[in-house]
Amino acid sequence: MGTGSSNKRIARNTSLLYIRMLVIMCVQLYTSRIILTSLGVVDFGLYGVVGGVVIIFSTLVGAFGSATSRFFTVELGRDDFEQLKKVFSTALALHFVIALCIMLVCESIGLWFLNTQMDIPPERMYAAQWLFQFSIITAVFTIMQVPYNAAIIAHEEMSVYAYVGLLEAFGKLAIAYLITFSPIDKLIWYGLLLMLLQILVVSIYRFYCLRRYKETHFRLQHDKALYKSMLTYSSYDMIGNMSVMAQGQGLNMVLNVFCGPVVNAARSIAYQVQSAATQFSSNFLTAVRPQIIKLYARNDVEAMMKLVYQSSILTYILMLMIVLPLSLEVHLVLSLWLGEYPEYTDTFTVIILINTLLNAFRGPRITVFHATGHIKLSNLVTGSILCFALPLGYLLMKLGFNPNAVFWGMLGTTILSDVTNLLILRRYVQYSISDFLKKVHLKCCLITLITLAVVLPVTFSMDDGFYRLLVCTFVSIISVFALSWIIALNKYQREKIISIIKSKIHGHL
Repeated sequence: MGTGSSNKRIARNTSLLYIRMLVIMCVQLYTSRIILTSLGVVDFGLYGVVGGVVIIFSTLVGAFGSATSRFFTVELGRDDFEQLKKVFSTALALHFVIALCIMLVCESIGLWFLNTQMDIPPERMYAAQWLFQFSIITAVFTIMQVPYNAAIIAHEEMSVYAYVGLLEAFGKLAIAYLITFSPIDKLIWYGLLLMLLQILVVSIYRFYCLRRYKETHFRLQHDKALYKSMLTYSSYDMIGNMSVMAQGQGLNMVLNVFCGPVVNAARSIAYQVQSAATQFSSNFLTAVRPQIIKLYARNDVEAMMKLVYQSSILTYILMLMIVLPLSLEVHLVLSLWLGEYPEYTDTFTVIILINTLLNAFRGPRITVFHATGHIKLSNLVTGSILCFALPLGYLLMKLGFNPNAVFWGMLGTTILSDVTNLLILRRYVQYSISDFLKKVHLKCCLITLITLAVVLPVTFSMDDGFYRLLVCTFVSIISVFALSWIIALNKYQREKIISIIKSKIHGHL
């Protein structure tokens, strides 16, 4: 497959994912407001933290998802169909065992933690226990679905994500309205309906894969070398997933122990804003990731690194267009979205958005580690740094700092891990760190600073209100786009884009 064909596939898949993302984001934001109003702040916070007990364990299995996706994509790049079938069946067997183990851990240690360690109002404990059981069932189905999702991503057929994602989003909107007609406790009813929706979504993906890809038909494998290879690879990747767990649900538990479910509600809202913003870049990364792995599988390292440079800048730019106006107008955005919102929501949101913006550089580089298979050192070192956010957050709360300090500590570990990640990558791929800093980080830094210099005077010269939000968003997007055109793109890339636009215009005349 030529470079032009690969770029067209990336562009097509990105477009499909962006259409899906825009619709889903609007529906999700509206749905969140209805749910917060229907459940109330305490139950909304309880849902975030109780479901998080299960998410802690299911997040760990994401390591096996990354391994499956990597092995799948490599074999597709090599056109080895027989090995592809072995990889899928091996992955599915491993995920079955993992799902069983996680269910047992959740029903023992998880249940103990829920009943004895978490700050839950006594009158809501009954509902929390039901919600916990629904979350376990949902986690088991989701874990068993991972190999099928890996197959879809490896084949780069993103249209199924677009359609099923829309179904899931509108299903959640319907559930939000059904809460008001609950025949039982609203929190229990909400957890039950979400579980049923997730089972439906998983079933659709599985049916699609079984009909579309012959390699997804399970056959018990006895290839011990493959089992060992996938387990070894995944065990190191699991350290990286533990760091995600520590920064996400681990800190959420710390906040619950020290501050209670109301602060959990503030954190949940902040992460919903972050989730909406992240989709702008994650959809692009989902489309570009298979190409990075396939280029490495073909030993075209030079083309792979060019794609990493380009995708790193584009990921950051896509995030900046959203993060900047959201951060500057966070009070108004939250007020328009939710009306009344819990204390700390605004500051949580801004810090988490900054953290997400810095993480934008990591995605393409992490994909390179997965492509090479050398993930041990990276995950051991950077994962340990990120995991430090959990004891640091606990210490800060124990010393009497306010909840904001937990997220400032998280931001510090993110910066340190990113620097370390750059240094480690140099051991496995021939590239210049100074060149990467100049071509990626320096350009992105210039774009950010100049955009702020343009946007801040405009923002401060206007009164608070919806009109200022629109102006701030418009000026931010135009500034980032114009500066990216001048700073981020070289002459050849600009000429190529102009040529494509002209050909599209002439094609429609």
